[in-house]
Amino acid sequence: MFHVVRVGLAVVGLMMIGVSGERVAAQSNLVPNPYHSILDWAKLPQGRIWGQMAALNIDSHGNIWAVERCGGTTCNGRPEAPVLAFSPLGDVVKSLGVGVFVFPHGIAIDDEDNLWITDGRATDGKGHQVIKFSPNGEIVMRLGTAGVAGEGPDTFNGPSAVIVAANGDIFVGDGHDAGTNARVVKFSKDGTFIKAWGQKGVGPGQFSTPHSLALDSRGRLFVGDRGNNRIQLFTQDGMFLEEWTQFGRPSGIWIDSNDVIYVADSQSNILLNTGFGRGLRIGSAKDGSVTAFIPHPNPDPASPAAEGVVIDSAGNVYTAGNDEPVAKHVPIDR
Repeated sequence: MFHVVRVGLAVVGLMMIGVSGERVAAQSNLVPNPYHSILDWAKLPQGRIWGQMAALNIDSHGNIWAVERCGGTTCNGRPEAPVLAFSPLGDVVKSLGVGVFVFPHGIAIDDEDNLWITDGRATDGKGHQVIKFSPNGEIVMRLGTAGVAGEGPDTFNGPSAVIVAANGDIFVGDGHDAGTNARVVKFSKDGTFIKAWGQKGVGPGQFSTPHSLALDSRGRLFVGDRGNNRIQLFTQDGMFLEEWTQFGRPSGIWIDSNDVIYVADSQSNILLNTGFGRGLRIGSAKDGSVTAFIPHPNPDPASPAAEGVVIDSAGNVYTAGNDEPVAKHVPIDR
């Protein structure tokens, strides 16, 4: 019982017509929490404090990578490395990106362990780019024009998310703050612009902060359209397929190899997406069902909540958010 909008070849309709938003919210909140949470799992080097975080990822060695804004809300002028790798024990084992970013936001890791990081704001000739690092931390590609905001094939304005498909194609969720873009941009493996789609709005294929991206086993592109309280599904050519509202207000999305979907809802409260609780919803990327919910531990609606989510090979869940350290959530039955 959930709200889905589908647009196909001459087919437009509502699945489960008549189900109210309140009922969808209740069903998405009142599912079990089959995890034990370790909120202080990750450890920073001595003298360093947690800043804002919006995304996590995992490499082929099982290291959890976090994008952390240098102990605050920006890395501009800061000496810290904002991109950190945590070992399975929660210790920092690698870092990169000193002096490179203004507002590091999204992270993707491709099949060769290259890291792709978005920089969502600009100042002093930096920012509004997607930067690719080799596994040893060397910059090997830049998408976008440094420090320049735009909506063309070689410019971004607030890039929030990035993901790399199996064939090497690159997708960027472009837009974050008020007055920025609202689109998805597609590039080939070598960084050649292919196409872009989307604009500000609430209709199918329109966006209000395309904050996160994920791909399922069928190659469908899931876009966390956070400002519109929904996930939109597309083909990799940009054809709208359907929208899901049952996972709350999506800040982060991860889909594992079994098409289990994990959605971090960091913002739902009495003003935004009323009725939904903040936390992590888990379900099926195949049929959109919600089967589990890890609630945010702080009931204060003004407190920071997790935006980033990633899963390891053992099924452990990792989350992180604004001023919220990387936490580990272990299945109770293990």
